[in-house]
Amino acid sequence: MPYDSQANVQESQIQLNRAISENIHFILQGNSSAVANALSDSVSRHNRRNPDQRILYVNYAAVDPALTNENCNFWHFRFDAHAGIKMQALTDLIAQRNMIGSIYIIGQDYSFGKAVAASAVEMLAIKRPDIDIVGNELHPMEIVKDFTPYVTKIASSGADAIITGNWGADMVSLGKAITDAGIDVPVYTYYAGYDGITSTLGDAGEGQFRLVHEGHFNPSLTDRYSQYVRKFKQEFPEQDISYPRVVTVVEMLAKAIEAAGSDDPLEVALALEGMEHINIHGERVTMRPGDHQLFQPIQISVHTNEGIEFDGDNSGFGLVTEISVPLENTLVDHSCRMRKP
Repeated sequence: MPYDSQANVQESQIQLNRAISENIHFILQGNSSAVANALSDSVSRHNRRNPDQRILYVNYAAVDPALTNENCNFWHFRFDAHAGIKMQALTDLIAQRNMIGSIYIIGQDYSFGKAVAASAVEMLAIKRPDIDIVGNELHPMEIVKDFTPYVTKIASSGADAIITGNWGADMVSLGKAITDAGIDVPVYTYYAGYDGITSTLGDAGEGQFRLVHEGHFNPSLTDRYSQYVRKFKQEFPEQDISYPRVVTVVEMLAKAIEAAGSDDPLEVALALEGMEHINIHGERVTMRPGDHQLFQPIQISVHTNEGIEFDGDNSGFGLVTEISVPLENTLVDHSCRMRKP
């Protein structure tokens, strides 16, 4: 059952109420951490008031760390690595790049963008205190059409690298502005792939833009994943699989329902806690009971047209894995103190 939240907090509440009225037991959402925080609060409140009509909220992409820390609740499960986990991987890589002496941080002005900036500043101060943060700027989300003024400031700063959590149209426009300005420094991102971004970067972004993510786009680790993508592209030639973890979401949810012998949200939630699973890439993933955060291997990939079997936007360009971080090295502490029913 599709419900369009329009990445809008108010609209998400309307659609949630609609789903509740239609007796939906499981809500899957991921686009916009602002929406995710609102949904998480609403689902928790609804379940307290309506124990006979509970809902389980499955989050596949909203990565504000607060969702599995200070704002955690029992009815929310996250299947993507949060912003802090991904920044840990990015800053480990940056710390090894001795040629980087200064960094400019730019992002969208909402919870996720702020979390990216805060975690970058905190982790770089520990791992590379010699690196200067020469810019730390937030811009209005999905409003800026021309990023030239922002990129002019980046160029003037002399930054050796850029970090951004931008996604969607904001990533497309920022990426184009960076390449148009001839800025030739590494750009470390969370979402510089697919959705028109890959084709926009094209030749200009070759070897410059890097993305931290779960899953393996190129090279594929298993025949199962390769066959899955080929079959998908045959049926939907204009679309891409940009969230391979959605396969993990569906498989683990089905596994939990089978283990519970029921689709009751409480029983399914209890079955999900602590669950281990082998994903479509043949890797072990695990759902931590204490905060309902999934842990999985993390990759840092580069935008290129070399070694590409599965491209993005049918552009010939795609993501090739440069560094893989094993699950054990992605574990971070949490501050979740959830109340269990």
